Amino acid sequence: AAMVKETIRVYARVKPLGRRQQAGGGGSGAGLDVEEEPLSSLEITVPRDLADGFVNNKREIYKFKFQKIFDQEAKQDVVFDSIAKPVAECVLAGYNGTVFAYGQTGSGKTFTITGGAERYSDRGIIPRTLSYIFDQLQKDSSKVYTTHVSYLEIYNECGYDLLDPRHEASRLEDLPKVTIMEDSDQNIHLKNLSLQQATNEEEALNLLFLGDTNRMIAETPMNQASSRSHCIFTIHISSKEPGSATIRRSKLHLVDLAGSERVAKTGVGGHLLTEAKYINLSLHYLEQVIIALAEKNRSHIPYRNSMMTSVLRDSLGGNCMTTMIATLALDKRNIDESISTCRFAQRVALIKNEAILNEEIDPRLMIVQLKKEIQDLKDELELLTGKQRTSELSQEELLQLNDLIETFLKDNDPDSTLDVGADMRKIKYCFVHMKQLMNHPTTSDKKLLSQDIPEEYTNKEAGEEELEKLKELLQQRDNEINILVNMLKKEKKKAQDALFQLNATSAGSAVLERSLSINLEDRQSPLSCFSLKEAKDFSSSVHRLPFLFRQTGGKMSLGCQEAFEVFQQDHADSITIEDNKRLLKQRFAEVKCLGEKLNEVRSKINHLKGEITQRHIQRAALAVSNPSEELNMMDPVEEKLRMQIEEEKKSYKTMFSRFKGLKVEIEHLQLLMEKVKMKMQKDFEVWWSEEAKNLQ
Repeated sequence: AAMVKETIRVYARVKPLGRRQQAGGGGSGAGLDVEEEPLSSLEITVPRDLADGFVNNKREIYKFKFQKIFDQEAKQDVVFDSIAKPVAECVLAGYNGTVFAYGQTGSGKTFTITGGAERYSDRGIIPRTLSYIFDQLQKDSSKVYTTHVSYLEIYNECGYDLLDPRHEASRLEDLPKVTIMEDSDQNIHLKNLSLQQATNEEEALNLLFLGDTNRMIAETPMNQASSRSHCIFTIHISSKEPGSATIRRSKLHLVDLAGSERVAKTGVGGHLLTEAKYINLSLHYLEQVIIALAEKNRSHIPYRNSMMTSVLRDSLGGNCMTTMIATLALDKRNIDESISTCRFAQRVALIKNEAILNEEIDPRLMIVQLKKEIQDLKDELELLTGKQRTSELSQEELLQLNDLIETFLKDNDPDSTLDVGADMRKIKYCFVHMKQLMNHPTTSDKKLLSQDIPEEYTNKEAGEEELEKLKELLQQRDNEINILVNMLKKEKKKAQDALFQLNATSAGSAVLERSLSINLEDRQSPLSCFSLKEAKDFSSSVHRLPFLFRQTGGKMSLGCQEAFEVFQQDHADSITIEDNKRLLKQRFAEVKCLGEKLNEVRSKINHLKGEITQRHIQRAALAVSNPSEELNMMDPVEEKLRMQIEEEKKSYKTMFSRFKGLKVEIEHLQLLMEKVKMKMQKDFEVWWSEEAKNLQ
């Protein structure tokens, strides 16, 4: 198998400064000196007032080399083209690949790997890689491809499957626990991690969205997932050429590591401290593995110390093409963290990987080939014996054999033989038939009947059991209904009391009443922000009750709804939602318009084809009535019609590809909206529970 040896490629990406820092709150502490030699180098200058805080205060300029450095202005597509595309190309060719992002919390890891939720152009490496891979697979018709994805989250040394099909997780602990198994060949297998098939980009993006949503829901306000856990999104591709028994299997890990900052900075107590310890431990083990790999004569590499390093074992110093992106926030507060990220990156750059083409023989395809060989041998046998052989004996032959056996058994002559010729199939059949006759000399009808009885009897029992179950279920439903009715009564009473109190209050009451009635009228369209007709079919595929409903048995109280509407209007993301809604409306209009145009062009082409057929008929009739030479010549009219068809086809093609592009963008926008809505519901939930606490 072909092998590619190369060191891990390391890139850096500098995060744009926040608005506060640009306004001069401390200024940028880093001189960005980028020299474009074969490698780019990054120079970090530490301001004097910070230098004395370091153990080593002699050095104030640090220099680090990277494959390429992306500055604040770098766009997502450029980052994808440089970093992930070459790896994706290798994966399509049958090699394993890994892209991982490393850096402190808030330095832009998740933005780089997954993308931002604001704009379509903010898509990160994962969605772009999916688009690219499915695009390439469609173009290549020489092989048959199958694609699966998995999404693993590692938090406090436990793995969780983010693509659990039952996805009703409100806490991380509800998701299936993933464990590591090692086989005799020291290969790592992840038990309980589901592999979901994705036949096209849309399915893959929906799975990615499901995973991201599960990840977001599992966050507690204390645990902002992206900073506290590692996430590994893996694309598994297998391919084979038709008729060949060789399969290529490759996988591409896209990894968003936890924040690399040191504990002191997080300044947190209790629960968070163990968590920070764990996260830092797993990054510490990652660092140990990398140091061990960089040393020339180390035989033992401590992969087994953490789940993270076990899963990424191949990616680090193994059979894989690996690329790392170090994300840096270069404002004053974070200089020390940035320097430690760069140091880590320099160590990673020393590691050599050996990627091997992953090919294997598929047993099922071998079976197909062997079957063909058997058929060839049968044909050969037929040639030699002059008789055709099928694998089954014909009905006629079987009856003939039965007669032969019967006469043979009845014949009392000790010298009588049963002669069926040199045909193994017939000989086998005779033996089987004799065996049956020996075991069941006569099969009486009575015996058969007696076997049937118990089955009916058991059916009756099963029926009674079923009835009991249904009764229980009915009782359960009755209880549920009673509970709900009581809840409704309470709600009604609350509302009446509230109105009564309002009427009792003096001067302000009229105003309040008016505002209340306005709000009640508004409530004809509850959660208006969440109705997106066009996204109907989509949202049903990722169906979740908002968090609050889940806790209160699927009811959101009036007060709570009211608060939610107000909260939603003031929420920062409501602008994003409105923008996206407008954009979606626009896109839907465009798609609709394009669809109509496509239909027009289609009918136009059909009409032109009809005209050509007419023309053929006319000319054929003409040829019969006066046969002459010129009818064999080209028909200019037909030629013109064909040209027109070609033109129409061209415009159809361009419109269709635009149509497909728009569809992908619409799907993405819908995912973004869902995401922002999720976030808003989540923020509201946190706010609401805090308000409730304050009231108590």
